[in-house]
Amino acid sequence: MILERPSKARVIAAYAAVYIIWGSTYLAIRYAIETIPPFLMMGVRSILAGSILFLWSRKSGTRVSREEWLPLIVVAILFFVLGHGLLAWAQKSVASGIAAVLIASDPLWIALIESFVIKEFRLNSRQIMGLIIGFAGIVLLFVPAQTIRINTMGAAMILISAISWSVGAVYSRIAKLPKAATLAAGIELILGGLFLVLIAFPLGEFQNFQLSAVSFRSLLALIYLVVFGSIVTFTAYVWLLGVTSATRVATHTYVNPVIAVFLGWALAGEQFTSMMIIASAVIVLSVYLVLQSPRRE
Repeated sequence: MILERPSKARVIAAYAAVYIIWGSTYLAIRYAIETIPPFLMMGVRSILAGSILFLWSRKSGTRVSREEWLPLIVVAILFFVLGHGLLAWAQKSVASGIAAVLIASDPLWIALIESFVIKEFRLNSRQIMGLIIGFAGIVLLFVPAQTIRINTMGAAMILISAISWSVGAVYSRIAKLPKAATLAAGIELILGGLFLVLIAFPLGEFQNFQLSAVSFRSLLALIYLVVFGSIVTFTAYVWLLGVTSATRVATHTYVNPVIAVFLGWALAGEQFTSMMIIASAVIVLSVYLVLQSPRRE
C-alpha cells in the first residue's frame, strides 16, 4: 500500500516520533506491568488508543471496504497479539534494555523478508553494511554492562515478537489496507486490543487483577503508552510504511535502545560511559547508510 509522495518535513517528523518516542516505551511498559497484567495492559492500551484514532478518522468520512477487513485482522494479530503481547509478557522476566536489544533484530528480519516478497526492493551493499553496523552498535551499547542473566523463555518470546512485527510491517506494504493511515491504525489497534483482552481471560489475568492495586506510576505509564506510544507513534509508523520501505522504517529499532539508555541515565541515574557514546555514534552511522539508496524513492 504505497501512498502519495510525502513532504520532507512530514517524513522527518514521523521518523522522529518512531525513533524517540518508541525508545521510551520500553521503560513505560516495565512500569505499567508492575501492577497491571501484561496482556490486559496491552489490550487496554490498544483499545483506548484505537478508539480515539477511529473516532478521529471518522470525520473524514472514509470507510473500510469488505476486502480490507481480513488484512486488517491479520496485521492486528501480527503487530499487537504476537508483537506487543509477547513483548509485554516477556518483560516480566527480561530487562527493558535487553528487550530493546533483541527487538533491534527487526531490520534484519524485515530486510530478508522484504527482499523476497517485494520485487521492487533490493538491498544495495551500503544498506547491507548499514544493517550489520547497526547491529554491531547495539552490541557495543551493552558491552560495558556486567554479565547479565537472561531468561531463555522470555528472550525467545521477544524474538518471536520481533519476527511477527517484521512480517506485519512487510505485509502492510503489500496488503489492501485503508489509504487513511489514521483509520487503518485505529482499527488495527482496536482489533489487536480485543484479541489481547480475550487472551487475558484464559491466562487468569482478570482473576488476579485488582483495580485498587494499580500504582500511580503504572497508571501514568499506561496513559503515556496510549497517547504517545500508540496514538502518535503508531499512526506515524503506519503512514511511513505507506511511503517508504519497511527496512528503512525499521531503523527505529537501532535508535530506540540509545534513547532507552539515555533515559536510564537522565531519569534513573544509570551509568553512561564513553563506550555508550561510541556505540550511539555507530548506530547513527548505520541509520544514515540504511536510509541512503542509489535512486530516489
